[in-house]
Amino acid sequence: MSDLTHKPGVNTETEIHSQPRCWAESLRALERDPEVERVVRQYSDRSSWLFVGCGSSYYLALTAAACWKALTGRPAQAIPASELLLFPGLALERAWSVQPVLISRSGTTSEVLKAGEYLRAEGFAFVAVTCTSGEALQEMSAVTLCPSAAHENSTVMTLSFTSMLLAIQFLAAKLAGDDRFLASLRHMPEAFQPVLGPISDAVKTLVNRRDFADYVWLGQGPYYGLACEGALKVNEMSCSYAQSFHTLEFRHGPKSIVRPETLIMFQLSEDGFEAECGVLEEVKELGGTTLVVANGAGERVRRSADLLLDLHLEGAEYATLAAHIVPAQLLGLYAGLKKGLDPDHPRNLTRVVLLDD
Repeated sequence: MSDLTHKPGVNTETEIHSQPRCWAESLRALERDPEVERVVRQYSDRSSWLFVGCGSSYYLALTAAACWKALTGRPAQAIPASELLLFPGLALERAWSVQPVLISRSGTTSEVLKAGEYLRAEGFAFVAVTCTSGEALQEMSAVTLCPSAAHENSTVMTLSFTSMLLAIQFLAAKLAGDDRFLASLRHMPEAFQPVLGPISDAVKTLVNRRDFADYVWLGQGPYYGLACEGALKVNEMSCSYAQSFHTLEFRHGPKSIVRPETLIMFQLSEDGFEAECGVLEEVKELGGTTLVVANGAGERVRRSADLLLDLHLEGAEYATLAAHIVPAQLLGLYAGLKKGLDPDHPRNLTRVVLLDD
C-alpha cells in the first residue's frame, strides 16, 4: 500500500540539500579510516587503475578515472560492469599491475557482483567503494571505502554519487601525497553550503517559468562523466529526454537540435575555458536556452548564459567536481515535480538492479 502522506520528492530534495554536511562528515571519517592507509600501503605500486560501475556508478567511474590520472599521474580508465562481463578481453589488461575498483551504492548490484566474481577468479584483488557496509561487495573485496553517512531513502543517486566521488578523490590525493588537493577537498563543503540555497532557488525558478522539450548536458575532461550523470538525473526524475556530449563534439552534428525549447547545460572547465566558451556563444547565437555551471565566470559567460550558476569556490579545480553536479540533480528534481511526478520513486526504477541468475 502506498504512503498517502508522502510528499513527492521530499526525500530527494532533502538528500540533495544535505550534501555539504554529509561531505564534511564523510571526509572526517576517511581521515580516520584504516582502509585508506591499507590501499596506499598495498597498492601504491599499481601502474594503472580500472574503475567499474553501472548507471550512475559508471558515470562516477568516468569522473573518478579522470581525477585519478590528474592526481596520481597513472593511467586509469572506466568501464561499465557489463563490458567486463561480456568483453573481458577488450576491457581488462592481462597484467597484475592493474588495480580494479568496483563501485556500487548498495553493494548488491548484480552486474557489479558478477564483475567482482570474475576478477577474483582471474586472480585480481579489488577495491570496493560503496555506501552500505556488510553487503556482498564488501565481503568479496580486499579493501572497502564506505562513506556510510551518504545513506539515501530515495531511488535516484544524488548524495551517494558525490560522496563516493569524494572518497575516491581523497584516496587518490593520499596516494599521490597531494596535501594541497586534500586541503581544497576539506574546505569545499563549508564553502559550498551558502551557495547551495541560491542555486536551488534559481534552478527551481527557471523550471517553473519555462517548458523545455529537450535537455542537453555538455562537459569535457572530468566534466564529461558529470555531463552523463546530469542527463541521467533529468531522465530518471522527470522522465524527460536528455542527452550528454563532450562540449566541443556538440558542434559535430548534435547542434542541429538547438532551439529555444532546448535547454543546453554547460559544465565549464578552467583548462578548456576559452574553447568551451566558443561553443556556448555559438549555441546562444543559434537560439538555444543556456544554463551554465562555472567557477569564477566572467562577463563573457554572463552575456551568453540565460542562467549562470557560479559556484565561487577556491582551491584546486578538481576538488569542486562534486559541487558541479548538484545543479543537474536539482534540475531533474524540479522538472519532475513540475510534471506531477514523484522523483523519490521514478517509474520503472528500483534502488538496486538485481538480476535473476
